[in-house]
Amino acid sequence: MPTARPSFAAVDLGATSGRVMVGQADAGSLRLTEVHRFANRPVGLPDGLRWDVLGLYGDVLDGLARAGREADVVSVGIDSWAVDYGLLDATGRLLGSPHHYRDSRTEGVAQRLEAVLPAKELYAVTGLQHLPFNTVFQLAAEAGTPQRDIARTLLMIPDLLTYWLTGSVGAEATNASTTGLFDARKAAWSHTVLDRLGIPRGLLPPLRFPGDPAGTLRPAVAAATGLPGGTPVTAVASHDTASAVVAVPAADEHFAYISCGTWSLAGLELPEPVIDEPARAANFTNERGVDGTIRFLRNIMGLWLLTETLRTWRADGRPAELEPLLEQAAAAEPFAALVDPDDPSFLPPGDMPGRIAAYCERTGQRPPSGQGAVVRCILESLALAHRATLADAAELAGREVRVVHLVGGGSRNELLCRLTADATGLPVVAGPAEATALGNVLVQARAYGLVADVRAMRALVARSQPLRRYEPSGAQRAWAAAAARVGLR
Repeated sequence: MPTARPSFAAVDLGATSGRVMVGQADAGSLRLTEVHRFANRPVGLPDGLRWDVLGLYGDVLDGLARAGREADVVSVGIDSWAVDYGLLDATGRLLGSPHHYRDSRTEGVAQRLEAVLPAKELYAVTGLQHLPFNTVFQLAAEAGTPQRDIARTLLMIPDLLTYWLTGSVGAEATNASTTGLFDARKAAWSHTVLDRLGIPRGLLPPLRFPGDPAGTLRPAVAAATGLPGGTPVTAVASHDTASAVVAVPAADEHFAYISCGTWSLAGLELPEPVIDEPARAANFTNERGVDGTIRFLRNIMGLWLLTETLRTWRADGRPAELEPLLEQAAAAEPFAALVDPDDPSFLPPGDMPGRIAAYCERTGQRPPSGQGAVVRCILESLALAHRATLADAAELAGREVRVVHLVGGGSRNELLCRLTADATGLPVVAGPAEATALGNVLVQARAYGLVADVRAMRALVARSQPLRRYEPSGAQRAWAAAAARVGLR
């Protein structure tokens, strides 16, 4: 039977899986329960790699139905990965399944746009890290297609699902800020970028900010889920990293964060964007956070390398249980082989162990021998990327960092947490693993009047969630030498 305590349904969609969580939060407690988990599998079609967004929506409805059976749901919020979108026609119908950001259609697009809008000028407005799959480049890749020609509205993935739940059209700002179409200083769509690239201004809907109302469940959705008619949908920090940063249990401003999952998003929370040539050259992004904050960070390929390696081994019939492999990795020779996690060869799906071996051969290294050595290579390389990114962020922003908060699924990987502490020379506080869903719930709870500001949210997370602290070993010379081998600081 539903409880009398107000509960918040958090729909949290990652690049490989999704889940619906139910949370309760107030000034003294914070609880989270998973009610539905499901796979998020892209589909390879003749015209490219696509998301099964209809399947995702069906799972969202199933999860909300389960949430309603277990709790008194008073609000729903949706977060997801960034940059991908759906296009709607004039009647509000979806024009085909959204492309996956790993699809190859954006190859070379950024270079072609240089003649129209040089990268320096684009960065001066958007402050956005250059990634070949940014929304601006995806849109350019679709120029002249029938879908682009008849499209009247662009909705990011969480905004698209919100539209199907409510019938209300809008664009939540933390995800909008990842598109390359958003003015980082003005917190508004950039007419300069849109006009230079020939993108109709009307394609982009009005902005919403975390905590804003995003409509109420349509009657058909209420009937399908069993939730009360008129249940509000709240705009949370709909970019999953922005939600995760809300739940970083930091005590003051002198912290760095790493939201670690398929990607590692590593950086700082700042009051203003850092948009200058050194930040652009270092490929740092200025994305929107809650309450007008800036997520000054760099994307790192992250645990994608490990999960794709495990997938390859499973397909080959080899052992791929993570815990035994982590034990083997802990015992393997340190720094035997290292890679740059952001090498373009690691971006598409495929034979990751083979690509790691090829990278090592290409760079004059002996490829890792044995599964444990491969895992050690991945985790040490990722720790080195964490080290370089956080050092760059602190220098570019003029911010002293005293502690690193590693949140998300990667916080469960003790070896990665220990290696990151050793690499950075800073204590690492690991957890919460469910930071994204917690941040989603907390923004909803604040909109409902149950919690106060972000400082209070973080204090609540620190009191209520299991955290682990890893102190650095002091082996900085060895890590500096390893960093130099892969061209990092």
